[in-house]
Amino acid sequence: MATYITKEGYDKKMAELAELEAKRPAIKQAIAEARDKGDLSENAEYDAAKEAQGMLEMKIAKLKELIAGARIIDDSQLNTDEIQLLNKVTIKNLANGMTVCYTIVTDSEANLREGKIAASTPIAKGLIGHKVGDVVEIQAPVGLMKFEVIKIEI
Repeated sequence: MATYITKEGYDKKMAELAELEAKRPAIKQAIAEARDKGDLSENAEYDAAKEAQGMLEMKIAKLKELIAGARIIDDSQLNTDEIQLLNKVTIKNLANGMTVCYTIVTDSEANLREGKIAASTPIAKGLIGHKVGDVVEIQAPVGLMKFEVIKIEI
Protein backbone atom coordinates (compact mmCIF):
# COMPACT_ATOMS: atom_id res chain seq x y z
CA MET A 1 0.00 0.00 0.00
CA ALA A 2 1.37 3.41 -0.97
CA THR A 3 1.97 6.03 1.69
CA TYR A 4 1.78 9.59 0.46
CA ILE A 5 4.44 11.84 1.92
CA THR A 6 5.92 15.26 1.28
CA LYS A 7 9.52 15.70 0.13
CA GLU A 8 10.30 17.21 3.55
CA GLY A 9 8.71 14.23 5.33
CA TYR A 10 10.60 11.78 3.10
CA ASP A 11 13.91 13.50 3.87
CA LYS A 12 13.15 13.34 7.62
CA LYS A 13 12.40 9.62 7.42
CA MET A 14 15.64 8.99 5.49
CA ALA A 15 17.63 10.91 8.13
CA GLU A 16 15.91 8.96 10.91
CA LEU A 17 16.76 5.69 9.16
CA ALA A 18 20.44 6.69 8.83
CA GLU A 19 20.52 7.64 12.53
CA LEU A 20 19.03 4.30 13.59
CA GLU A 21 21.36 2.31 11.36
CA ALA A 22 24.32 4.21 12.87
CA LYS A 23 23.38 2.75 16.29
CA ARG A 24 23.89 -0.85 15.14
CA PRO A 25 27.66 -1.09 15.87
CA ALA A 26 27.24 0.17 19.45
CA ILE A 27 24.55 -2.42 20.17
CA LYS A 28 26.63 -5.21 18.61
CA GLN A 29 29.55 -4.10 20.82
CA ALA A 30 27.33 -4.18 23.94
CA ILE A 31 26.19 -7.72 23.07
CA ALA A 32 29.78 -8.86 22.54
CA GLU A 33 30.90 -7.36 25.87
CA ALA A 34 27.99 -8.94 27.74
CA ARG A 35 28.67 -12.31 26.06
CA ASP A 36 32.30 -12.16 27.23
CA LYS A 37 31.13 -12.01 30.84
CA GLY A 38 30.19 -15.67 30.85
CA ASP A 39 26.94 -17.53 31.54
CA LEU A 40 24.28 -16.10 29.20
CA SER A 41 21.35 -17.71 31.03
CA GLU A 42 21.67 -15.31 33.99
CA ASN A 43 23.25 -12.34 32.23
CA ALA A 44 20.92 -9.32 32.48
CA GLU A 45 23.27 -7.12 30.44
CA TYR A 46 23.16 -9.60 27.57
CA ASP A 47 19.36 -9.84 27.71
CA ALA A 48 19.01 -6.03 27.74
CA ALA A 49 21.42 -5.62 24.82
CA LYS A 50 19.62 -8.30 22.77
CA GLU A 51 16.25 -6.65 23.51
CA ALA A 52 17.64 -3.25 22.47
CA GLN A 53 18.92 -4.82 19.26
CA GLY A 54 15.50 -6.33 18.54
CA MET A 55 13.74 -3.00 19.11
CA LEU A 56 16.23 -1.17 16.89
CA GLU A 57 15.88 -3.70 14.07
CA MET A 58 12.07 -3.49 14.32
CA LYS A 59 12.18 0.32 14.00
CA ILE A 60 14.56 0.07 11.04
CA ALA A 61 12.34 -2.49 9.30
CA LYS A 62 9.21 -0.34 9.78
CA LEU A 63 10.96 2.76 8.44
CA LYS A 64 12.32 0.85 5.44
CA GLU A 65 8.82 -0.46 4.70
CA LEU A 66 7.34 3.05 4.90
CA ILE A 67 10.09 4.49 2.68
CA ALA A 68 9.79 1.67 0.14
CA GLY A 69 6.06 2.32 -0.30
CA ALA A 70 6.31 6.11 -0.17
CA ARG A 71 4.92 8.24 -2.96
CA ILE A 72 6.21 11.80 -2.81
CA ILE A 73 3.48 14.39 -3.27
CA ASP A 74 4.17 16.91 -6.03
CA ASP A 75 3.46 20.26 -4.41
CA SER A 76 3.40 22.00 -7.81
CA GLN A 77 -0.06 20.43 -8.24
CA LEU A 78 -1.43 22.17 -5.14
CA ASN A 79 -3.91 25.02 -5.30
CA THR A 80 -6.01 27.08 -2.93
CA ASP A 81 -9.40 26.82 -4.67
CA GLU A 82 -10.54 24.23 -2.16
CA ILE A 83 -8.98 22.50 0.84
CA GLN A 84 -6.76 19.55 0.00
CA LEU A 85 -3.78 17.69 1.40
CA LEU A 86 -0.82 19.99 2.23
CA ASN A 87 -2.95 23.14 2.38
CA LYS A 88 -2.52 25.46 5.36
CA VAL A 89 -6.05 26.26 6.49
CA THR A 90 -7.26 28.99 8.83
CA ILE A 91 -10.62 28.18 10.38
CA LYS A 92 -12.84 29.93 12.91
CA ASN A 93 -14.74 27.95 15.54
CA LEU A 94 -18.22 29.48 15.38
CA ALA A 95 -19.08 28.38 18.94
CA ASN A 96 -16.30 30.31 20.68
CA GLY A 97 -14.88 32.60 17.97
CA MET A 98 -11.38 31.10 18.22
CA THR A 99 -9.32 31.05 15.04
CA VAL A 100 -6.81 28.25 14.45
CA CYS A 101 -4.48 27.37 11.63
CA TYR A 102 -3.66 23.81 10.57
CA THR A 103 -1.68 22.25 7.77
CA ILE A 104 -3.31 19.04 6.55
CA VAL A 105 -0.64 16.39 6.11
CA THR A 106 -0.27 12.63 5.74
CA ASP A 107 -0.66 10.47 8.84
CA SER A 108 3.09 9.83 9.09
CA GLU A 109 3.85 13.57 9.21
CA ALA A 110 1.17 14.71 11.66
CA ASN A 111 2.47 16.76 14.60
CA LEU A 112 -0.02 18.89 16.51
CA ARG A 113 2.75 20.98 18.12
CA GLU A 114 3.73 22.11 14.62
CA GLY A 115 0.10 22.69 13.64
CA LYS A 116 0.10 19.67 11.31
CA ILE A 117 -2.99 17.45 11.46
CA ALA A 118 -3.41 14.12 9.72
CA ALA A 119 -5.79 13.94 6.78
CA SER A 120 -7.48 11.01 8.55
CA THR A 121 -8.62 13.12 11.54
CA PRO A 122 -12.29 14.11 11.79
CA ILE A 123 -11.50 17.82 11.39
CA ALA A 124 -9.30 17.33 8.31
CA LYS A 125 -11.79 14.92 6.72
CA GLY A 126 -14.57 17.43 7.26
CA LEU A 127 -12.58 20.33 5.80
CA ILE A 128 -11.20 18.67 2.67
CA GLY A 129 -13.05 19.83 -0.44
CA HIS A 130 -14.46 23.03 1.12
CA LYS A 131 -13.75 26.61 0.03
CA VAL A 132 -13.12 29.95 1.74
CA GLY A 133 -16.36 31.20 3.32
CA ASP A 134 -17.87 27.73 3.70
CA VAL A 135 -19.36 26.82 7.08
CA VAL A 136 -18.47 23.22 7.85
CA GLU A 137 -20.14 21.00 10.45
CA ILE A 138 -17.78 18.35 11.76
CA GLN A 139 -18.64 15.48 14.07
CA ALA A 140 -15.67 15.40 16.46
CA PRO A 141 -15.19 13.29 19.60
CA VAL A 142 -16.40 16.28 21.68
CA GLY A 143 -19.58 16.61 19.61
CA LEU A 144 -20.78 18.52 16.56
CA MET A 145 -18.58 21.52 15.80
CA LYS A 146 -19.09 24.34 13.28
CA PHE A 147 -16.16 26.03 11.56
CA GLU A 148 -15.94 28.78 8.99
CA VAL A 149 -13.12 28.48 6.45
CA ILE A 150 -11.25 31.81 6.64
CA LYS A 151 -8.16 31.21 4.49
CA ILE A 152 -6.52 28.47 2.36
CA GLU A 153 -2.78 28.69 1.65
CA ILE A 154 -0.08 26.51 0.15
